[in-house]
Parts: sequence; C-alpha cells; structure tokens
Amino acid sequence: MKFSHLADCHIGSWKDEKLNTLSTEAFLRAMDISKEEHVEFILIAGDIFNTALPAIDKLKAVTKKLREVKERDISVYIIPGSHDFSPSGKTILDVLEHAGLLINVVKGAVVDNKLQLRWTEDKSGAKITGMFGKKGSLEKKYYDSLDIPALEAEQGFKIFMFHSPIAELKPAELYHMDAAPLSYLPRYCNYYAGGHVHAVQHASFETHQNIVYPGPLFPNSFSELEKLKHGGFFMYDNGAITFKEIIIHPVQSIIIYANHESAAVVYGKLKEQCEKISAENAIIAIRVIGELSEGKTADIDFKAIKEMLEQKGAWHVMKSTSQLKAKEFQEIRITGSTADIEERIIDEHASQFQGENQKELTKMFLKILNTEKLEGERIVDFENRVRKDVEEIMKF
Repeated sequence: MKFSHLADCHIGSWKDEKLNTLSTEAFLRAMDISKEEHVEFILIAGDIFNTALPAIDKLKAVTKKLREVKERDISVYIIPGSHDFSPSGKTILDVLEHAGLLINVVKGAVVDNKLQLRWTEDKSGAKITGMFGKKGSLEKKYYDSLDIPALEAEQGFKIFMFHSPIAELKPAELYHMDAAPLSYLPRYCNYYAGGHVHAVQHASFETHQNIVYPGPLFPNSFSELEKLKHGGFFMYDNGAITFKEIIIHPVQSIIIYANHESAAVVYGKLKEQCEKISAENAIIAIRVIGELSEGKTADIDFKAIKEMLEQKGAWHVMKSTSQLKAKEFQEIRITGSTADIEERIIDEHASQFQGENQKELTKMFLKILNTEKLEGERIVDFENRVRKDVEEIMKF
C-alpha cells in the first residue's frame, strides 16, 4: 500500500504578491510527485486553501491538478480544517466533492447521542475516516461525543485523519495552543494523518502507531520561513514512512542583533552578512533584533541591502524589524487613571502657558474632547453640539 499525506497547504495565504504564488506551486509539485511515485491515494488533512472561498485563479489551478490526479485513478481523501469553513459553515470542499475530484471522509450520524463515523474504503482496501478541525479547537466537543469503541472494533488497515494538536506531541514553541489528549483518537489504527500543527512530526505510542504531522506544504509566515526553510509531505510505502521535501526556492535567514549600537553600525553588520551568503534564486529573510543606541530604524538602508542581494541573484528579499527599537522611541509607561494622567501632564507643562486661565481652559477643552455621542443622536447633531461648546469656551 502506498499513499501520500499532505496538510496545511494554505493556498493563497501570503499577501506578498511574489510569495502568494508559492503555496499553489508547492501543492502542484506535491501532486506531481505523488503521481510519479504511483501512489494509490492521497490524504489532505485540512486547510487545502487559506479561506473557505478561495480566489478564482487558485481554485482553477487546484481543480485542474485534481482532475489530472483523478485521471490517473488516484483518489484524494480530505477532511476540512479550521480555514476551510466560512462563518456560515459552507466550504468550497463541498463543490469539489460534488464534482468528483475528492472525497470528504468526515461522514456519519448521531445514534443514541453518540457520533458514529463511517469508514470510506479505498480500492486498495484501506479504510479511512476522520474528524474536521474548527477555529479555536471547537472540534473538541465533537470528540467528546465520538463513538470510540465502534471505531476501534473495525477490522482492516485503518487510517484516522484529524486536524488538531495532540497534547503529548505539542512542540514547546506552541505551548499556548489548545490541545487534545491522545485518548481523543481511537486506538489501534495503522496510520493517523494529522494536520493543523505547523511542525514535522512522526511518533508512535503503544496504542497509537504512526501519528504523523507533515507540517505546512509551504511556510505560511516570516517566522516559519526562518525555522522550516521549506515545506513537504509524507509518503507511506508498505510500512516505510519518508518525508518528501518541496524546495521551490532556497531560504537564507539572516538575524542581526543590535546590542545598543548605532544604526550605522547595525547597517555595517548587516551588509557584511549579506556579502557572505549565497543568494542565487533564494528567498532572503532578514530580521533585526534589539535596541539602537542612536539613530532610527529608517537609518538602516534596507533598500541598498535589497539591491545588493538582488544583484547577487536573490529571488525575493524580505525583512522584519518588529523587534528592533530606537532609543528615542522606547515605551513610556504611565500609571493612574486617565484624569490623573491628564492632570499631571498639564501640571508638568504649566510653565509654558500664557495667561492665568490657560491651565483651566486646557482642562475644559479636554473635557469637551471626551464628550460622547448620545444614544440616538445624529452624528451631525453631535458634531454641532461639540462645536458649540468649544465656541463658548473661546469667549473666555
């Protein structure tokens, strides 16, 4: 038995125009590799698209490739992930299934207050079922009502698909993510095709063999590009499980620490690092962290760095300075109520006021600016009321 296991394709996820095409390209490559390897079927464990209603160009490319796979007599089995559902509960997966391009294996019925899932049997003899994923781990309530004994009693080669993090396997960097216990999954399946967790994992327990997360087919964020460099999927071949990398462009990650140095010094460090790396056809991810002793972030000439890397053949250059602080823009923390803070600021600048009544006038203006719109009051009436109050003060 031979099959592919993909998850978290998130086609169309990047807002960056150049990167936006890569998740689609990664999906097309995974399908082509699966065809070349003559797999019997393909599993997609949720989030094939980044939204329930994808862009037409993305949908067109995916539909065409699914048609090619179908013509090779390769079945595609899928479960909806947290990104596959719209607020109304509708998803494009229903359309693709109706067109005969894939099969959603989350099928069943509620019997005696228990959710009984049905098995979908592939021509290879594999029996497949699974549970969808929801935003905020809302799928957990469905696991609570799942008829686990019925699933465990089924005989044959069984695959359970799921789109949830498992507590026993949760990576340390995802400590904040809500996770379900391993006991939520039925025991004694031959393969557990996981999704949602953007990390590559393959683990086995005494009662749960081959719990597998392939991670994203293509990294979905700046930090994932830094950490993962690329995506991929797993392939099962008669018990052997291997990871198939999909490298569209190599990724070079550069991290520069501003240890209370000037913007000029940080620029010099960055330029030196960029001169050393191999940039040919690569995605270059630059992150600058720390605090500048003088100068601003804008004083670091990223435009010159970008031009230099592009001359070296870089395919795309991106940067992150969200963790870089300029000394003059350090956060100022002020405690107390809003009224107390306003009073203190006015007092601190009292020496700059001209005339004896300026301090009181300032307080009166602040009070008017804090005026709230009355319930049912039209915006034009509210604005006229505030304007009239200001004009009254100006008479003093």
